[in-house]
Amino acid sequence: MADSMTAEPRPADVTTRPTGEPLIVLDHVEKHFGELHVLRDVNLTIHRGEVVVVIGPSGSGKSTLCRTINRLETIDSGTISIDGKPLPAEGRELARLRADVGMVFQSFNLFAHRTVLENVTLGQVKAKGVKPAVAKATAMDLLERVGVADQAAKRPAQLSGGQQQRVAIARALAMKPKAMLFDEPTSALDPEMINEVLDVMVGLAQDGMTMVVVTHEMGFARRAAHRVVFMDAGQVVEEAEPETFFTAPRSGRAKDFLSKILTH
Repeated sequence: MADSMTAEPRPADVTTRPTGEPLIVLDHVEKHFGELHVLRDVNLTIHRGEVVVVIGPSGSGKSTLCRTINRLETIDSGTISIDGKPLPAEGRELARLRADVGMVFQSFNLFAHRTVLENVTLGQVKAKGVKPAVAKATAMDLLERVGVADQAAKRPAQLSGGQQQRVAIARALAMKPKAMLFDEPTSALDPEMINEVLDVMVGLAQDGMTMVVVTHEMGFARRAAHRVVFMDAGQVVEEAEPETFFTAPRSGRAKDFLSKILTH
């Protein structure tokens, strides 16, 4: 991990809690994988402009939670709504939702046979009907924003992992999403590449992007989150502002988790 677990927390770059209306609402969400109960009565509301970091031990349901929000995983019961509308089951409405809710994965999922520029342009043209010239201009602006504009003509395999992940972020942003989901976006990266991706994410947080971030990077949680959500065994055990959570966790499970990760 790039962020030292024992270092003093950096001053928060995102200081004020958003007061916007609820954008993503999970209500009594349940999910099983066969006999495995991976989400247990999850209730969670993310407000417009809020950065929520979801942490917890492996197998706690963090990634499944993230993937249910844009219906990459279905749920067994309960409801999830985005901007006041329930998640659509399939078809054109679901495609529209996925354009409204950007997702960045652990693996970069870029089109290997396309250039970086084409990767960021394609979705705009195909899913949103943007004119190619406009889509290209938007793509170049976003590649500049994430620091890889000079790589636009290359194929993904010619880029480092950190550069590929930044392209993946630009591709999601090109769809002008209402919210961004990040599912362990730095866990496949070499340590020296982690901060270059986290810095882009901090910039998005500062710009007011609604974000749900599943991560093991506690420094990022302290620096950029408005709220930390701690999960264990498929449940939301505790949620609090970062400084409160890291200095005075309420639950025994959170105390035990933090004692293991903050001493290494």
